[in-house]
Amino acid sequence: MNKFEQMSMMVQSNNGYLFTSEVEKAGISRTYMLRYVKENGMEQASHGVYVTEDTWPDQLFIIQKSNPKVIFSGETAAYLNGLMEREYSEICVCVPSGHNGARLREKGIVVRQENAAIYGMGASEITTNYGNVVRAYNKERCFCDFVKNRSKYEVQTYQTAVKSYMRRNDKDLSLLIGYADALKIRDEVMKYVEVLV
Repeated sequence: MNKFEQMSMMVQSNNGYLFTSEVEKAGISRTYMLRYVKENGMEQASHGVYVTEDTWPDQLFIIQKSNPKVIFSGETAAYLNGLMEREYSEICVCVPSGHNGARLREKGIVVRQENAAIYGMGASEITTNYGNVVRAYNKERCFCDFVKNRSKYEVQTYQTAVKSYMRRNDKDLSLLIGYADALKIRDEVMKYVEVLV
């Protein structure tokens, strides 16, 4: 398989995206990559990210591929989990403590740092509206984050997310309580759980 065929396979497996990092990892020079991009009419969507003409740029997927340690959180995760009908007003991510989030903040992304013990708790793979897979907190972790950081959300956003979670048939209350214990918000979460019982 020649270099152009390798890049075509990458584009196909990434739903129309070509990432400089993946190309370089495969041992293909940037010169070949740029020639491939030009010959195939691809456009630059972001630094190191190219898309085919018929691909709608998926901002969340681009952020995830450019920043593998990012886990989508807050309103963004709530939207991805179906806890909110309207799209998030800002992109929220979580990174491990010590990770430099300056580049993300420069792009207007809300960055929250978590210690190692709770950073990965509730992280799951979720499909975006564009069909790409990203890492985001699951609905139980979202619920806990909303309760823990209640003052950071608009009242309507908070109420919508909390009520949507409580109405769901696929909620996992034992998992929710486990997360609440780890985040030290068990009493606040139990107020909502007791209303259900």
